[in-house]
This record gives sequence, structure tokens and C-alpha cells, in this order.
Amino acid sequence: MNKPKIIWLNVFVFLTTFLFAAIAVPYRAITHGFDMAEIVMAVICFIYCGMSITAGYHRLWSHKTYQAHWSLRFIFALGGAFALQNSALHWSSDHRIHHKHVDNNDKDPYSAKMGFWYSHIGWMLREYQASRYSNYENVRDLQKDKIVMWQHKHYLVLSALMNFGVPLIFGFINGDIISALLLVGVLRLVLSHHTTFFINSLAHIWGKQTYTDKNTARDNGFLAFFTFGEGYHNFHHIFENDYRNGIRWWQFDPTKWLIKGCEYLNLTSKLRVSPEDKIEKAKLSMTLKRTQQRLAKHPNAELMLAKLQTEYDLVVAKLNDFYDAKKQLLANKKAELMSDVENSELHKQYIELKVRFNEQKKSFVTMSASIA
Repeated sequence: MNKPKIIWLNVFVFLTTFLFAAIAVPYRAITHGFDMAEIVMAVICFIYCGMSITAGYHRLWSHKTYQAHWSLRFIFALGGAFALQNSALHWSSDHRIHHKHVDNNDKDPYSAKMGFWYSHIGWMLREYQASRYSNYENVRDLQKDKIVMWQHKHYLVLSALMNFGVPLIFGFINGDIISALLLVGVLRLVLSHHTTFFINSLAHIWGKQTYTDKNTARDNGFLAFFTFGEGYHNFHHIFENDYRNGIRWWQFDPTKWLIKGCEYLNLTSKLRVSPEDKIEKAKLSMTLKRTQQRLAKHPNAELMLAKLQTEYDLVVAKLNDFYDAKKQLLANKKAELMSDVENSELHKQYIELKVRFNEQKKSFVTMSASIA
């Protein structure tokens, strides 16, 4: 079977920018050097491009996890063009197909099951799915966004203006146009490309399946550091409508912090969060499944599996009781049905159920971990 036609423009862009970044940038650093202003500007532009993709293209437009003021959407639209990753409309269309058909080699645009090279960059080098450039039925909601459609219509002009204009203007002001083009232009672009591409490739290969094993997505804190929080990919693939990827306070997710911070400035609103009980159940279910797999060849497998299942059933029951009480307490607080919530019987019951749930959870996790 003949392979699809090569997209020579994409090959040229990816190859030439990579060669300039790998050869010309180090040569310039050795023979001429880069000053601190150039380095800082390159870092700022890298962050701007990355956050425009993660907060804008991904969590805002692809998944509608929150709403944003037109000014913030405009900033993201320019940053997306600067990142040179196609228009927000097209990017979001591809990404929604990816989530709907994840790991399906015939439908997922960048299926990880096609291998690292294909999911990382290979899928963009040939006309594997040319129809995607004319069919935007799955993003009809985005076609109502004037900023998305403005960017889509003028994407090539905006990309040229951002990728050449920003480095040239900065270079002119700073007194070194060549260094600015190499560092702020080329190196920044290559880093923006490949850190984003790592989510399609490495984040489906390297890491833990914390919440589900129904797809190849992994959680990887190391990747999260370079991808503005996108490395917690296993969580994202099961809870895609959550504005967060790193849900714990200590998990590195600057995209989440940006979205939440902008809420205080009235630039974002209606931030969507997955129910805590569903997150806990997904994690406990994966712990059960992994332990059951380890027990498969155990001499007393039948007895051990029965004990494990009993522990799991108990922790789920206590989890349900705890979160039912929590929801009732929050509902009463919202409705102001209790004048002294902290000393109410419902609050005391909630605290007691929380203790019981945590104790049972600890028992279940300890038992699972003890099974070699």
C-alpha cells in the first residue's frame, strides 16, 4: 500500500528550524554569545507560546473547561500563531478526534500505538488524513467564537508577523537582530514544538496509569515541568473536562494556576472541576486492578482475592458515605440552613465519616502494597 504524499512545507519547516537550533544557535553562542536580555526574552516567549497552547488551544477551546474574557482569548490566539501549531480551530478539531478515538490507528490523528516517531511528529509529515482540513463539524461551537474564526482566517499572516515580527523588533531594540532571530525566533519555536509534541508521544509511553488503563495516556511529573502541567496526562484522558491536569497542590501545573489566577481578575469564569469522589474511585479501582493482576499467580490467589475485594468494597462504601455527607453539608452551607455549621450534628457526622474513610483507605492501600 502506497504511503500518503509528503507534506513538503511541514518537512521544510521542521527540518530547517531544527538544524538552525542544533547548529547555528550553539555556533552563535560560542563565537558571539547571547546577552541576558536575549535569554530572558526567549524564555518569556517560550512560556507565552506554551501557555497559549495549554490554557488556550487545549483547556479553553478544545475542552471548554472554563470561559475566558475576549481579551484573554485574543492573547491566546496570537500566542497560538506564535507557537506555529496551526489555527485554534484546526488544533481543537484534531484534539477532539484524538480524545474520541484515542489509540485507534485508523481514526486517532496521532495514535501512540503507531509508535513514538509517528505520534511525535510523523503524523504531520504526510497527508494521512487530508479530509481533516475541510471538515470542522466537531468544532461548530468554536465557529461561533469571532476570535477563533479571525485567527483561523488570518492564521498564515499572524504566524509570519509573530514569528518574524517579534524577534526582529526585539533584535532592533536590543541591537542584535541575528541573535534575536536565532534565540527568540528559531530556538524558542523548536522548543515550543517538541515540548508540545511530547504530550502526544512520551506522555502516552512513559509514566503511570494512575486513574485508568483503558488508553495509553500516562501521568508524568517530569514531563509536566516542561509542558506547563500537561504531563499529568492519564488524569486528563479520563477527566478531560477538568480545567486542572495536576489536581494536587504540589503538582506542577502553571496552566491551572494561570486559569485560576485570572478568575480573580474576572478574566476567566465557570472553571469546571471533576467530582472528588469520582477521582478517588478511579484511583482506587486502578489500585484494585493492579493488585489483582499481581495476585494471579499467588499460591493462595482465590483467598487473597476475596480478602482484597472485601477491603475494596468497604472502602468504596465508606467513600460514598463520606462524600454524601460532604455534599449535604455544602448544600446546607450554600442554602444557609444552619446558623452554626461547625458545631452542627451534620458537621460532626461528616468529620467522623472522613476519619472512617481515610482509615479504610489506608487499610486497603497497605494491603495492596504488601502483595508482591
